[in-house]
Amino acid sequence: MIVDDEILVRSGLGLIVGSAPDLEVVGDCSGGQAEEHVRRLRPHVVLLDIRMPDLDGISVLRRLRALPDPPAVAMLTTFDTDEYIGTALRAGAAGFLLKDTAPEQLVHAVRVLAAGGNILSPTVTRTVIGGYVDGGGPDAEATSLARTLTGRELDVLALLGEGLSNAEIADRLFLGTGTVKDHISAILGKLGAANRVQAAVLAHRAGLVRPKPGDGA
Repeated sequence: MIVDDEILVRSGLGLIVGSAPDLEVVGDCSGGQAEEHVRRLRPHVVLLDIRMPDLDGISVLRRLRALPDPPAVAMLTTFDTDEYIGTALRAGAAGFLLKDTAPEQLVHAVRVLAAGGNILSPTVTRTVIGGYVDGGGPDAEATSLARTLTGRELDVLALLGEGLSNAEIADRLFLGTGTVKDHISAILGKLGAANRVQAAVLAHRAGLVRPKPGDGA
């Protein structure tokens, strides 16, 4: 389901997602109608605009996350460093998509969300999370939490922070994907993180992710 205050945006995103043979757009609406539509239509995934005039995306996100068996919610934004991103992360957003995301990447993102994953493409990780985390050096609280992890878990967390998928992490560390999943579950538990997005933010805050050339760091 797509939640955005602009009809043209909803239509455009709906056409892109609906063009995939394995995906179905069950509905679209503005923010004020979102909770009722989700209760009635029971979508697995919601693409939610972070800025809407009738009811802002953060308020909608909190209402949807409070529902029984809530859908995975990815925030839509046109801003690389939207000031609401930190709040959305803490409220349980499953990821972020810039509105100019390429069609094939959007379709892939919905599939990942539907499968229970989180949206952490390298581009979104560097622009969105990188903009949210300030550049003042490692955060003491995050560094302390990171010390509770084993060496291998730290390796996995650092690659999570880069936005790599389970398969990419497995390939980089010469591990099986099942082993990577086990490590990620352990990491989330030790860090008290709700999802991969929150873990990735902590990886940045703890100084585990090195800036890439051209990232502006």
